[in-house]
Amino acid sequence: MAQRTDKFEIGALRLSSGEGRRLELEVPVDGFEFGGQRYTIPGEQVNAVVDVSHTTNGYSLRLRFNTELEGPCVRCLESAGQNVEVDAREVDQPGGGEELSSPYLEGDELDVRAWARDALALALPTRIVCREDCLGLCGVCGENLNEAGPDHAHEREPDPRWAALRELNLE
Repeated sequence: MAQRTDKFEIGALRLSSGEGRRLELEVPVDGFEFGGQRYTIPGEQVNAVVDVSHTTNGYSLRLRFNTELEGPCVRCLESAGQNVEVDAREVDQPGGGEELSSPYLEGDELDVRAWARDALALALPTRIVCREDCLGLCGVCGENLNEAGPDHAHEREPDPRWAALRELNLE
């Protein structure tokens, strides 16, 4: 059974250099805004696998999980229900510079919650849609074009260059 955690003390694993351990954790993941819309995770947590390897003087980390993402389609605003697969890696080598310093590891404490949220955000598609061929909303009336059918149309707007003629009173 997975352990629920926000932060994990990897120093408690007492890994020797070259040794690694696989952890199964229940990680809380907060909802977030993306493209002006609100998205959440069912149950607001994911079952994640965290691989921790002790290097000569630091850690190599890997986070993996799959989750359903609940929120609206960016085209039609219906439920999108995207499945997102996350596979993120971090390295923390003290003295290795900014590129070898993980923002999620402070001392021996790994902030799994923040890492899972950021990794999820990076794994999202550029557009969250209910289906690839979603037609979106009508730009004139706002009707869902997926439900409206191929006959959905509107009367053309009159040419604005002829607007002055409408003001003439010919009677």
